[in-house]
Parts: sequence; structure tokens; C-alpha cells
Amino acid sequence: MSSALPAAVSTAADTIPDYAQFYADFSADSIAAELSGNLQAGINACVECCDHHATPGHDHIALFWEGKDGRSASYTFAQLKELSGRFANFLKAQGIQPGDRVAGLLPRTPELLIAILGTWRAGAVYQPLFTAFGSKSIEYRVAASEAKLIVTDADNRHKLAEVPACPPIVTVASQTPAGDFGFWAELERQSIEFAPVMRKADDAFIMLFTSGTTGPAKGVAVPLRAMLAFYVYTRYAMDVRPQDAFWNIADPGWAYGLYYCVTGPLLMGHAITFYEGSFTVESTYRIIDKYKITNLAGSPTAYRLLIAAGAAAAAPVKGRLRVVSSAGEPLNPEVIRWFGEHLACPINDHYGQTELGMVLCNHHGLRHEVRLGSAGLAMPGYRLAVLDDDQQELAAGQPGVLAVDRRRSPVYWFQGYWQQDNAADSGDYYITGDTVEKNQDGSISFIGRGDDIITSAGYRIGPFDVESALLEHPAVVEAAVVGKPDPERTELVKAFVVLSKDYHASAELIGELQQYVKHRLAAHSYPREIEFLTELPKTPSGKLQRFILRNQEIAKANI
Repeated sequence: MSSALPAAVSTAADTIPDYAQFYADFSADSIAAELSGNLQAGINACVECCDHHATPGHDHIALFWEGKDGRSASYTFAQLKELSGRFANFLKAQGIQPGDRVAGLLPRTPELLIAILGTWRAGAVYQPLFTAFGSKSIEYRVAASEAKLIVTDADNRHKLAEVPACPPIVTVASQTPAGDFGFWAELERQSIEFAPVMRKADDAFIMLFTSGTTGPAKGVAVPLRAMLAFYVYTRYAMDVRPQDAFWNIADPGWAYGLYYCVTGPLLMGHAITFYEGSFTVESTYRIIDKYKITNLAGSPTAYRLLIAAGAAAAAPVKGRLRVVSSAGEPLNPEVIRWFGEHLACPINDHYGQTELGMVLCNHHGLRHEVRLGSAGLAMPGYRLAVLDDDQQELAAGQPGVLAVDRRRSPVYWFQGYWQQDNAADSGDYYITGDTVEKNQDGSISFIGRGDDIITSAGYRIGPFDVESALLEHPAVVEAAVVGKPDPERTELVKAFVVLSKDYHASAELIGELQQYVKHRLAAHSYPREIEFLTELPKTPSGKLQRFILRNQEIAKANI
């Protein structure tokens, strides 16, 4: 797969399938036919994501990598097939059995991809450990998953010293710590030949833990049949095409990165991009320019930082990107407008969860009207519903909880939480816990998590709308809105705002922002209190943690 910018990529409307027709005709069997294996008779994720695309005479690049020190390299599917065979042989020599969990505490390096593919080749289950985790978070996940081995690097090795009963460790380092296996030394001892272990549709190949946005992290064992859903999202929502140079900046330590930076594109035989360094505005634009990226995916948190850097920083790559996808939290309309004006590309909002993958999308690869502020339409293979408290489906215009209709969602794959009583997850619907509203055109707009909704003087106010209005003001870089306990109104709307470097906190600015939101939304929706912060609380994956701010306000009210 060449990294060069394609001479032309057609985006004519008549070349893109119509959403309504494609959704009505969708067949999970037609997606399964794209796989080389069989979900019932036997399948292996490494074969699907690597071997299948390493055919003699047609081998092409699978990974473009750039290190934090400026080094770069590329790996073909054939090279990764051999390296994954070596790693699988090493795992077998250590007694790793099909179904065992192998954890990776690694940055975005070639060794990460080799460990993932080699784990899958051996029929084992890959478990990511986000590199920003401390020892306590690592200990919890390793113990809960019963991981049999951990692969790490020199920069992260010290965290494992504080993990009790730590499993054997493989370290990528110039000097291997005493008692550890050396990654490359062990691979050199192994044969490249390893027959892939065939597994069944419901066997796990990924073990993830939720981000803990609303409670303790829960384990999610992702079965092999989830590959169907990952393929559909990559092909029709992100619209990854053969001519594209693709980069998902999300970290593979989390679901969006592992599902759609690694698994989905490789399933399609498409090259992926790893940048090992930290996210910065400069590095993002540099990678886009150097690798001629045409298809970009990431989170609103990253995109807002690009906006904060201004139009001048974006100018050198304006027009380079064909499409941009956003996931992790709702995409504010101001971001959509800015990308259209200053980067000359559409940016589409997508919604999903660790437990589901992506299910609600403004699809780049299917033709439908994109309603500003809407999360989109159900991804083909899923039927979505908006439910009331009695789990009755609601008509358009009535807010309720978003749910997946298991009975009519042929690519739905969630099997319940790891080692937990999942009786509540066995009904006709999977309940997401997020409050939404169906629009007349069938699209669905995000309002907020159920516990984020603000009740003030009888009005139900979604924080997302207020945050979006605030972000339209040039002074605001980021905003979080919560309900503050109030004896008269039940709750009042309070906003926490991070300011642009060109603005300074003042009573006058508070008044200006309040009037701005009142004008843009409604008199009952404006923030009656505004507090300025230097940063907002977020999960390690970048999701806004409103509950921390809300709990602080509740604690203050009880003093």
C-alpha cells in the first residue's frame, strides 16, 4: 500500500452507495464472505489481518511507523507474517494456550503490532494496557484478566515492579532486565513457521476494559465475530479506500484505536500508521504532510487542540484530507464548521462503546444527509431504538435512552462483562445508558449520559447543547457543563471553561458568555455559573468526566 497521495479520489455522489438501500439490503453473510476463514468451521484473526494479504507477488506495506526520536520504518504483510510466527512460537514455548490472555504495555511501535498479531496467531487473546496507566490500574486489569504474560518496553517496565504476582515479562530494551525475556532475542531463536490456531466465532481474540467513565472498569471479551462489525465501520463509516493513506491517531490501548486503528484497516488489507510520539498540533500536521494522509480518524479532544492552534497552522495541509472521522464524545458543530473552512474536508461524528464498537454514524462511505449536531444513522448490521423507562420504543422528538435491538442486529457481538453476572444483559435490548433523541429524518442526536442530564426549574437540559454553544465563542477552547444542586431550581446549569490563550478570566467575560449561550439556545439553558479552569478532568482515553465536576458541586452543597 503506497503512502503517496492518490492522484484523484472520486467523491461523486453517484459513486457512493445510497444509505437507505444499502441498510435495507445489508447481509452479514456478504461481509463474512470477505474473510478467508469461516466463523463456524474455524478462523484466526492473524490470518484475516495479515496472512490473507501477504500473497506472493502482491505483498504490500501493512505498517508505516515513525518513532518519537524521528526514526521511521515500514513493514509488509509478509514480514509481519514471519514475525508473528516467531512470536507465536515463543508463546507456545512458554505454555501459552489458545484462549489465554497476553497483555501488552507498549507504545505505538512495530513490536506492539507484532505482539498483537503473534498472540492472535497462537489463538490467544490480546489485552492492551494503556501506557499512561499507573501500577494500580495495571494491577487491577492484569489480575482481572488472569493474563499469562506481559510485553512491555524499557520506559514502562518500572510500573510492573509494583504489580504483585506479576506474570512473566517480555521487554523491548537494549539491556534486558534480570529475569525478563528479551523481545528481539527471543524472536531470533524461533522459527517463522507456525500454523495458525483456528478458533470459533464466539471465541475471544481481544480483552478490553471499559474506561471507567461511570464506574469501575469492566472487562469485555471481544469475540472473533466482532470482525464483521469492525469491517463494516472501517469500510462504510470511515470510508477507507484502497487509494487512501490512513491514520487513526487513537491509541491502541483503548477500543477505538485497537478496533479501528489496527483491526479494521488490516482486515481490509490496508496499511496503518503508527506515530510513537505524543500528540501535538505540530506533530499531527507534520505526519499528515509527510505521509500524505487523506483519511484521518481521532477524537474531538485532539481536534479542538488543532482549532485552538488557529487557521495559520492548518493552512499548509488545507485540502490534503479527503475525510475525517471523530469518536469518543459528541462532536460539537463548531468543530464541523472549522474543519470545513480551514482544512477543506468533512468531519463526521460517530458514536460507539467498548461493548459495541461503533454503531451510530454519519457515514462517509454511504450517501445520506448529514444533520448538523446529529450523531447520524444506525450502522448497517445494527437496529437502534430510543426507549423510555419501561423499555418501550419512543417516536421521534421524545428523549430516551439509546438501545441496540439484539434481535435485529446481525453483527451485534457483545456477550456480557467478563466474570460478572450478566442477567441484565440478556434481554431484547442492549441499553447504552446514553440519552438521545430521534429526529424526524431517522437520525439520532446525542443529549448526554443519563446521569449527565440537568433538571432545572422543570426543564431537562442536555449538557452537550450548552457546551456546543460555548465552544462557538472564540474565547472558549473546552467546556464541561453539569447540574449544580439548587434548592429553588433542583439544579442550576454550571459551566467549567478552558479559555483560549488570547482571553483572560473576568466577570465581564462571564457575562458575555452567559448572554451568548442565552441568545444561541434559550433563557433556561444558559449557565448561571461559570468557573474557569486550566484543564478539564478526562479519562486516559480523552473522554470528558463530567461526573467528577458534578460530584464536586454536590460535595460543596452538602458542606
